[in-house]
Amino acid sequence: MVVPALLFIFVFMYIPMYGVLMAFQDYDLFKGFTRSPWVGLKHFRMFFEAPEFGSVVRNTVVISVLKLLVGFPAPITLALMLNEVRHMAFKRIVQTISYLPHFLSWVIVSGLVISMLSVDSGSLNIALEKLRLIGEPINFLSIPDYFWAILITAGVWKEVGFAAIVYLAAIAGVDPHLYEAASIDGASRWKQIFLITIPSISPVVIIFLILAVGNILNAGFEDIWLLARNPVLRDVSDVIDTYVYRAGILSSRYSYATAVGLFKAVISVGLLTIANAIARKFGTSLW
Repeated sequence: MVVPALLFIFVFMYIPMYGVLMAFQDYDLFKGFTRSPWVGLKHFRMFFEAPEFGSVVRNTVVISVLKLLVGFPAPITLALMLNEVRHMAFKRIVQTISYLPHFLSWVIVSGLVISMLSVDSGSLNIALEKLRLIGEPINFLSIPDYFWAILITAGVWKEVGFAAIVYLAAIAGVDPHLYEAASIDGASRWKQIFLITIPSISPVVIIFLILAVGNILNAGFEDIWLLARNPVLRDVSDVIDTYVYRAGILSSRYSYATAVGLFKAVISVGLLTIANAIARKFGTSLW
C-alpha cells in the first residue's frame, strides 16, 4: 500500500508543481512551457502594482483572521459543551444536527442563506419586522457592512459540528481517573474543564492552530463567490482566490494567475514555518 500511495502523491502533487514555471513566463497555450518567453518577475510586479492589490490583500487577511478568531474556538467550545452532556440520546441528536451541514455543498448553503436574508420572504426580515426592530425589510446582501458577519456566521454554522469531532475524540482519550481525583478534591465542573480537559487536549489544539495560521491567506472561494454575487460587495469580498479566478482564469491570463497563486503559497509556507517554530518552544509542533 505504501508504494501506490507514494506514486499517487508524486503523480498528482509533485509533477503538477512544474506548472509553477508559468509564473515566470508569458505562457502561451500553443507554445507550451518550452517555447513560451521568460519574463522573470514581471507578473509579480504587475500584481503588486495593480489598483486592487491593497483591497484584495486586506480582504483576504481580515476575512481569514475573522474566520480564525471565530471559527477556530467554536468547535472547541462545542466539544467541551457536548462532553458535559450526560443524556446520551440528546448528545447524539445535537452531534448529528451540528455536523450534518458539513455534508451540504456551498451551493445549497448559500441558497439557504440568500433565501433566509431575502427582502421579499426572508425569515430574518420577517422576524425583525414582527419584533418591531425594523420598519421595512433590509437587503442584507447588498450592504457591505454586513457581508463579513454573514460570511463568517454561515461558515461557522456549516463546519463547527464536523470540526468538533476531532476535539471530542481527544477529550475521550483523557484519563477518567483525573476527573475522579479532581472531584474528590472538591473541584467543580468548571475547574475540571480548565485544569484537566483543556490542558489535556492542548497538543491537538496547537497542531490545528499551526495549520490554521499557515492557512491564513486561504480566505475561501466557494462561499465568497456564491454569497457575494452583488457587485456592490466587491470592495469587501474580493480576496486572492476570487481575484485569481476573475482576473486570471476568466481572462486567460494564466501566467498572472499562477504568479498570484505562488505569492500566496510562499507567504503561507512562511507563516506555517513561523507558527511551527513558536509552537515548538511550547513542546508541540508539526516537525
